[in-house]
Amino acid sequence: MTAQFPVNRPRRLRRTPALRRLTAETRVHPSDLILPLFVKEGVDAPVPVSSMPGVYQHTRDSLRKAVAEAAEAGVGAVILFGIPAVKDERGSAADDPAGIMQKALRDVTAEVGDALVVMADLCLDEYTSHGHCGMLTSAGEVDNDATLERYASIAVAQAAAGVHLVGPSGMMDGQVGAIRKALDRAGYTDVGILAYSAKYASAFYGPFREAAECAPQFGDRSAYQQDPANTDEALREVELDLAEGADMVMVKPGIAYLDVLARVAAHVSVPVAAYQVSGEYAMVEAAAEKGWIDRDRIVMETLTAFKRAGASSILTYWATEAARRLG
Repeated sequence: MTAQFPVNRPRRLRRTPALRRLTAETRVHPSDLILPLFVKEGVDAPVPVSSMPGVYQHTRDSLRKAVAEAAEAGVGAVILFGIPAVKDERGSAADDPAGIMQKALRDVTAEVGDALVVMADLCLDEYTSHGHCGMLTSAGEVDNDATLERYASIAVAQAAAGVHLVGPSGMMDGQVGAIRKALDRAGYTDVGILAYSAKYASAFYGPFREAAECAPQFGDRSAYQQDPANTDEALREVELDLAEGADMVMVKPGIAYLDVLARVAAHVSVPVAAYQVSGEYAMVEAAAEKGWIDRDRIVMETLTAFKRAGASSILTYWATEAARRLG
């Protein structure tokens, strides 16, 4: 006679919030979160970003306050984006020791020390008059090798200002290797590199370009950012960056590229970050303002999705808010 066993009922473990917490397969911790912050030279009060409600171009004083609040909430890191008062063809302010990024880094590290990780975006688009991520040739194309020289100089300037990790986001060939070599030669062997390895030419970046004042003045960035149709290419880019000395890698954007994130996370043994970009943030905030969605649930659901797909860290404009809720 065949033994009869009780029917397994998964719903038993879903009945209450406590049961769901007990049996959750994926958890987001405040220290998993990285808060992007913008600091603008020459303003005397924070400037709201119209397309990103709740996000500001900070003064140096308000930046210090925002970072202190993030640290108190348990956020794992901040990443800074600088907006200079004056831009030129070569982005001279990017590696100026008295430039806004270097001043902000010194401010922030003095404010919070090692309470959280202090990162800096390493690119030229916020600093150049043309809005592209590198130096231009006479024909108006990005000069890869000339740009690497600028990136190397920026990395050393940021390291001298106290940064813990630099985040090269320009998608130039060889950028990680050039930066690693420059940091090591200057004695900054402990400064790490978070490589924007799989950064796609995406339409989700629109609000960020308002926040960072970095929209290209002509053309676009499709010639150096990745084609949204490709995933194998992302793995090749990751492998190249790791071979050149990257300590962490990133997939950007987030929600529309969870398949890429999962593939990268399964492919490497280093920490993998995902960037919940400005367009994702703005769409949720806009829909919530209309009353069409449950904002708070969607914020936490998207963060859980990144972790479920394999992210060890998540860059999100909701980092401080989410950390407080998670804490």
